[in-house]
Order: sequence, then C-alpha cells, then structure tokens
Amino acid sequence: MKKILLMGVGVIFSASLFSQFTDNFDSYNAGQNLVTQNSTDWDTWSGGGGTTEDVLVSSAMASSGSNSLYFSSTAAGGGPEDIILRFGQVYTSGSFTLESNFYVETGKGAYFNLQQDFTVGGVWAIDCQMVDDGSLILSNSGTSYLTTTYPTGQWFNLRIEIDLTTNNWELFINNTSQGSFSNPIASIGILDLFPVNPTASGGNNQSGFYVDDVSYTHIPASLPAINGGVTFVNQLGGIAGQAVTVDCTVRNLGSTDITSFDIEYDYNGAQIQESVGPITLTSLSTYNHVFSTPVTLVGGSNVLTVTISNVNGLGPDADLTDDAKSITINPVVPATGKMVLGEEATGTWCQWCPRGAVFMDYMETTYPNFWAGVAVHNGDPMTDVVYDTGLGTIVSGYPSSSVDRGPDNDPSTMEQSFLQRIIIPPTALLTNGATYDASTRQLEVSVTADFQMAASGDWRVGVILTEDGVTGGAGYAQSNAYAGGGSGVMGGYELLPNPVPAAQMVYDHVGRSITPTFDGLTNSFPATIPNGLIQTNCFSFTLPAGWDDTKMHIISFLRAPSGTMDNAAKETITSAVTNGYVSCATSVTQDLSKEDKFNLFPNPTSGVTYIDIVNNENNNVNVSVMDMSGKIVAQRDYEVSGTARLPIVTNGLGKGIYIVTLTVGDTTQQQKLIVQ
Repeated sequence: MKKILLMGVGVIFSASLFSQFTDNFDSYNAGQNLVTQNSTDWDTWSGGGGTTEDVLVSSAMASSGSNSLYFSSTAAGGGPEDIILRFGQVYTSGSFTLESNFYVETGKGAYFNLQQDFTVGGVWAIDCQMVDDGSLILSNSGTSYLTTTYPTGQWFNLRIEIDLTTNNWELFINNTSQGSFSNPIASIGILDLFPVNPTASGGNNQSGFYVDDVSYTHIPASLPAINGGVTFVNQLGGIAGQAVTVDCTVRNLGSTDITSFDIEYDYNGAQIQESVGPITLTSLSTYNHVFSTPVTLVGGSNVLTVTISNVNGLGPDADLTDDAKSITINPVVPATGKMVLGEEATGTWCQWCPRGAVFMDYMETTYPNFWAGVAVHNGDPMTDVVYDTGLGTIVSGYPSSSVDRGPDNDPSTMEQSFLQRIIIPPTALLTNGATYDASTRQLEVSVTADFQMAASGDWRVGVILTEDGVTGGAGYAQSNAYAGGGSGVMGGYELLPNPVPAAQMVYDHVGRSITPTFDGLTNSFPATIPNGLIQTNCFSFTLPAGWDDTKMHIISFLRAPSGTMDNAAKETITSAVTNGYVSCATSVTQDLSKEDKFNLFPNPTSGVTYIDIVNNENNNVNVSVMDMSGKIVAQRDYEVSGTARLPIVTNGLGKGIYIVTLTVGDTTQQQKLIVQ
C-alpha cells in the first residue's frame, strides 16, 4: 500500500497538488477486515471498521501479488459489504484517472459508483453496473451514458479517464477505449464498492467479484485567459413530433471572467442562436442555459450539437476544441392509434405518494395525446373499492404504478415503461362516444373497437371515469415526507408542510369508477375475432352531484387475454359527446350517485376510523365490522339525517383485514379496512 502527494508543477494555481494513490492490498492480513487495518484511506458506508459492511481481505486470488478484496451478495438489495475510498480532495477540475483490476465470477455481477463529494449517499456522479451476462453500463440517475461489454471469469483492467474541466469521461477495458461521454455531474469525491446485481439492471441478484490494484491520479488544470466551453447537454428523448427543451451547461474554462457569449444548437437542419449577457461567470464556474426555442424531435437517429462562440464579444476563444458538445437523439415513433394506460397506487395517508402525483402530472403534461393516467386511491375519501382492490393485486406497496397492467414499478419510472409500450401496434383502435344530460347526471358511453388484426381469446373492454381538481375536508390532507426539503426536491412538495392541509390540496386524475370490473366486461367480443371487426359496447352511468362533470375524463381500455392492456382511449365528456354516441342493444348500467355516500378513512388505521355518509332520505343506517372468518366483531344502528360522520373504534381489534358493511335503507355497500 502507498499513498503519494506531489506538488504540482507549471499550473496556474500555486496551491494545487498533483495527487496519486494506489493500493494492492498485499500489506494487509488476509482473512481480516480492510477498514480495521487501514481506516486512514478506507471506510465503510456507515463509518468504522469491523462491521458487516467491512470487506475481508482475500488471498484466494489476486491480479498482482498475493491479496485482493472479495465482494459477494445474493440479496436483491446487495451488501452487506459496502466500502468507500475518499479521494485526496473533492475534484471539480483537472484530469482524473481511476483504475482497478476486476475479476467478476461467471454467472455473477459487480458494481461500483463514484459520488459527487465527501457526503456518503449524497449525490452520485456515476454508477458502473457489471451485469452477469457480460454487459457493463455507466449511468447517472437511471440514464445510461455508455454501454459496453467486459470479460467475465477472468481478470481485466478497468480505467476511467475524466477531464473534469471540460467534462469528458472515457472508459477503457484492458487499455482499449469503449467510448466517451459528458456527465451531468462533473465532480468526484468518493469511490464506493458494493456487491449488487439487481434485476432492474438486467442482473440475477447474484454478485461476486474480486478487486485489486486500486489507484487514482489527479493532475490540476492549466487554464488560458479567455476560454468558454459547453460541458454538458441534457440527454433528450421522448416521441417523434414532440417539442422538447434544450438545456445545456456552459463553463468558464479560462482564468478571466466571462461577461457574455453566443450559444447555438443545431439539429436536423434547424439552427437556433441566442445571446447571453451581461453576466459575471468566474473561472471554472458554470452557467445553465435553457434555450427559449424548443426543438421538435424527428424520427430516426440524429445529432444535436450545442456550440458556444464570441466569448466576451472577442470572437474565437483560446481553445476551439471545447466549444461544442453533441448528443444523439433517437425518439420513439408511436404506433398509430396507440394510447398507454398508467395506473398509480396512492393515498392521502401515504407520505411518499406526493412523488406519484408529481410524475403523473409530468406524464400528462409531456404526453397528453398518448397517455391516460389514473390515480387509484387507497384508504382515503377518494377510494373506489373495486378499483383499489383490483390494483392491490398488482402493486406491492405505496406509492406504486403499473403501465398497461405491466409489472409494479415506482411512479418515477413510468416514462421508461411508457416509451416501451407506445411503439407496440394496438390490436384494435378505440373510440369513445357519449351523450350527457346535465340535469339528470345521466352519462351514456359507447366504446367502439376497430380491430386492426385478427385475435382470439378473452378480449375485454371497460370504462374508467376520472376527475381532476378534486378537493375536500377531513381525510383530504396529504401526508408529505418531502416537507422541509430533506428528502430532495419533489415538484414543490418540499415547500409544503407535513401533512399538507386539505385546504391546500387539489387532486387530479382521481379514479372515480372502473366499470364493470377491474378486468373489464366479460364476453365483450366473440372468442374468435376477424381482422376488420368493428364492435361497440355501451355503458350507462348516473353521476353523483358532487362530481364536477367539466373536469372528468372517460377512459376506455382494451384488455388482452393475458391481462395486460392492449390500448386505451381518453376523452372529456364534451369531446366524447362531439364524437357521437353509438347505440347498443344492451348497456352496462351503474348508478354511481349512490356510491358517493360511503367514505372510510383513515385506512389503514390503528385507532379510530370514520365513515362519512349522506342520508337525505332518513333511511335506517347500520354499520357492521366482520373479520376474515366471517364473524361480526362490531355492529351498531344509527339515526342519521343528512350528512354524518360515524366512528369505528378499532383499539380492541387485532391487526389484520376486516370488512366494513354500511347499510342505508335498502342499499348495502362494503369496504376493506386494514387495522395496524
């Protein structure tokens, strides 16, 4: 082991140091923990040696000498070993080279990351995932910047050369360049070695690898007087025809302040130039520029280049090689007539669910003509029992999301799933028609399916009604883990309290009803469907007086026999009426006006839960609570006139699931209650 710091020579900043570090682990005792033997250079994620996070020095194999480090895990979340190396300082400029030898066991994976500064778990600069199939991915915040391969079952050398000044990262495997890229984070302070090989990255949750000969060097930057450069262009994606914003980072790569510059982007023959200034951009400081003119994406792989020029009005600067950055854009081309259904599992009681609301709004704003989003509430006054129960069979927690009834995912990943689904040609095109009588609140909906290909099996259609702008009193306050900003920025929720008072909350995309069932209408179509079949199914609704019909959407869906969604269609009530209603011999009828009388919250609960009802007809009211064996554990009659809130005390009930039955006159409804 050795660590060397040498004074820099010929650099502008006299205090700058040339830094070098190397460790081949041969000076340690094999079979003992690394950090316990060298806490000066190495540390664990949580801090301190001798814990389960501290890796053992191994003599089983080595790239050089006798020792190496061995990491192994079979846990989906990785670990427990988690070792960090803090560099000599947090480097934000100059040339930095990180190098190490790896041996990744056959059928297993490896992982390390670089972090922005000395704060463990603060901001990641890069993730390096070596998957068991031999693929290697360098990514940041889920965006892949370089994908290549590495040799499995043998020692190989991995080297990353980083020009932090101009933000150029280049990967070498066994001294062969695998490509270069710019990174949204151009600062490094920590190396983190961690055994994980997650299925989300294409792995098999099996990680096993050796590390030897870890080293890094840093050479400070030497800056000319006047020099500006484009150091990063945000990666753009989406769908062809979409207008997106070009966002880039300009850095002062000289020693003199930058006061103005011109900047231009060039894409598919379009050249947009803008001027910036007056500003004061000091040496090595950065400036984020968002072009006022968006770019319209075109199909195919095309290059977008951003170039800085005329720094301080002086024409060419000192170094023309760092004036431009390019990205390649290859937007997806939506399949004709395709709309993707996204369902978010949420609840006012769920402290992380503001994340779902933020990403649902993002998807609606970004892809309004291709995305049909539904917020499916659980355990609050906006819950639809049928919808909540059905989605509960797909999701594993809250917040969660499912795109086209695919796997359960975090709402922040909905866009990736959407872009995969939008390119798949639908089996049938859907058209929503309607008639609506505002005085009687009677909504008639027709869903016409135009099959573009032959099909067979149990194909179904159904209708979802959603409402935007939903507000309310008790039970509408939103639990908010993002309050105070400690959990990061989340669409403004970091500026709101916990909980967010009901008076400040407005809920959009609220799933009011799914009809006739979560899986759609049985016998919607014949078992064998010929290409070209056009068939209409009809649905009839009586809307509750409390729903704002001007803020509602009709979403129809086509469910494939596999249970996934093949296609969807979304209209406002007004636009569906404009499309025209197609009559059917029979119609599925649902009187939703009666279902607006039963709200059960909070749910889950550990103390008291409440039922909000409206009993304008002075009917007899009965509430009963039944456990899962069918035994009635609580029951009571009430005399209620008008609006009332009925308490259910659960302190005496064991933890578990109960069925609450509310009977108002001749109408009986049930909801699931979770006691924690």
